[in-house]
Amino acid sequence: MTDVVLRLSVRDLAHADLASCGWAGSDHHLADVARQLERARIGEVDYLAVCPATDIPVAKGGIEYQVKDGVGTLWQLAVHPALQSCGIGTFLVEAAELRVRNRGLRQAELAVEENNPRARALYERLGYVAYDRQPDAWDEQAPDGSLRRYETICTLMRKELA
Repeated sequence: MTDVVLRLSVRDLAHADLASCGWAGSDHHLADVARQLERARIGEVDYLAVCPATDIPVAKGGIEYQVKDGVGTLWQLAVHPALQSCGIGTFLVEAAELRVRNRGLRQAELAVEENNPRARALYERLGYVAYDRQPDAWDEQAPDGSLRRYETICTLMRKELA
């Protein structure tokens, strides 16, 4: 067995990255990410890319600053499926928390679907604590290209940042 070590860096996601982020979601989702990049340009959100030396994103995620005063809300977190459980999600969340702290905020929140216990376990391991549940819904692209409404229940989690 050989261990492979990836040196990771984090930077702002760019429009040019979207062509290589098909692993993160459908064309509909990536069009939404493109809209979020416009919001990042004016400082309403941060949108991060985690990259190895190739500078091609292997993880991405946003931080929304408009949901609650004094809170950075992490959302749309995703790691390339082939690279999950390698520590990249931890790297991404910690980088997002640093961005939140750099804005002078002391609290991070996120919502995790109740049918995603692996992600919830990661967030709990990183110090997030569940405080509520709520329904959520969004449009998603079906395999035939049409849009359909996806409905789910999410656990809301928060962390006090040092």
